[in-house]
Amino acid sequence: MIRDDAEALRTAAELAEEFRPGASGRDARRELPRAELDRLTATGLLAVTVPAEHGGADVSAVTLAEVFRLLASADASLAQIPQSHFAYVNVLRQQGSPEQRAFFFAEVLAGRRFGNAQSEAGTKHLQDIRTRLVAAGDGDGSYLLTGVKNYSTGALFADWIPVLARAEDDLLHVAYVPADAPGLTVTDDWDGMGQRTTASGTVELADVVVPAAHVVPHHLTFTGPQLHGSLAQLLHAAIDAGIAAGALAEAADFVTTRSRPWFESGYETAAEDPLLIQRFGELALRHRAADALLATAARAVDAARGDLDDDSAAEASIAVAAAKAYAGSAALEIADALFEVSGTRAALDGLNLHRHWRDARTHTLHDPARWKIQHLGRYVLNGTRPPRHGLL
Repeated sequence: MIRDDAEALRTAAELAEEFRPGASGRDARRELPRAELDRLTATGLLAVTVPAEHGGADVSAVTLAEVFRLLASADASLAQIPQSHFAYVNVLRQQGSPEQRAFFFAEVLAGRRFGNAQSEAGTKHLQDIRTRLVAAGDGDGSYLLTGVKNYSTGALFADWIPVLARAEDDLLHVAYVPADAPGLTVTDDWDGMGQRTTASGTVELADVVVPAAHVVPHHLTFTGPQLHGSLAQLLHAAIDAGIAAGALAEAADFVTTRSRPWFESGYETAAEDPLLIQRFGELALRHRAADALLATAARAVDAARGDLDDDSAAEASIAVAAAKAYAGSAALEIADALFEVSGTRAALDGLNLHRHWRDARTHTLHDPARWKIQHLGRYVLNGTRPPRHGLL
C-alpha cells in the first residue's frame, strides 16, 4: 500500500523504467500489457486517490499528474489504461453516497480496477448518450442497462466497468457494473494506429441488471462548481507531456549513439553539429514548457479542491485547458522532429520509433484543442467562465 505522495512518485518512476524496455515490442506486436497492468496494480498505485478517511494516500493532483507523465514517457498505451479508473474513482468521491464510497473505495484498495464504458459511436455528438438505464419493475429498485459503448479503454482489464447512461428522466448516471455481469460483453476490436495496446474496444449491454446501490447520479456533478472535467483532462495532458518526454529522450539517444554527422558540418559526430544542437534546444524548450504548464494546472486543481467555488473551478479548468492544448502540440512536434534530427535510419519500421508520433496523434484526437483555445480566449478577453460539461 502506498502511503504518501513521495512513495507514489518513487513507485511511478521505478515502474516507468521497468516498463520502458518492452514498450516498443508490445506496440509492434499489439501485445496487451496484462502482466504490466497487474504489476502496476500490485504496487497500490491505482489506489492513491482514495480519500484518507477511507484508508487511501489521497495524493495531490500535482502528484497524480506526474505519475501519469512518468508512465506515459515509458509506454503511452499503458498510461492511458488507468485514466478512466481515476476519473471514476473521482465520480464516487464527488457524488457517491457514504455507503457507495465505503464499498467501492474498499474495492479499489483491494486492487480492483475500474474501466469505462462512456463514449458511443454513430450518435449526433459526444454527449448524445443513448445507453438507457430503466427501472427493472420488480420492486427492488434495481435497473436494466442496455446500450453499446465504443472506445472503452480499460474495460477489458477491469473488475468494474462504470457505464455512462441516461435514466428515464434523461439525466446522466454512472452505473458500476461487475465485469462478469450477465448480459455484458467486452470485445477487443480496437485497431487504432496509435495507443495500440489499450484494448479500447466495444462494450455491449443487453438488459444488464444493476442494483440501485451501484448507480451514482452523475448529473449532479455539473449543477455547481466541479473538478471532474479538469482532473480527467489533467491526466490526458500528463499523457501528452509524457509522450513528448519519451520521444525527446529517444531522439537524443539515437543521435548520440547511431546518427552520422552531415558531411558539410565538419564534425566527427552528429551530436556536435551546431544546427542539431539548436534544434534540440528548441525541442527541449517545448518539452519544458509542456511540463511547466502541466504542473501549473495541477496546482490550480489542488487549490480549487481546497477552496471550491465558481472562480477557483474556472481557473482550474482554464489552466488545464492551456496545459492540454500545449502538451498535445508539443508531443506531436517532438515526435515528428525525432525523424528530422535522427536521419533516414530512424524511419526503419523495425525500430518502431514512429510509435511516439502514432501515440501522440491518436491520443490528441480525444477532444479538440481548438475548443480549449476558444475557452482560453473568452476567459481572458471577456471573463467568461468555461462551461461545466466534464471536458474542461
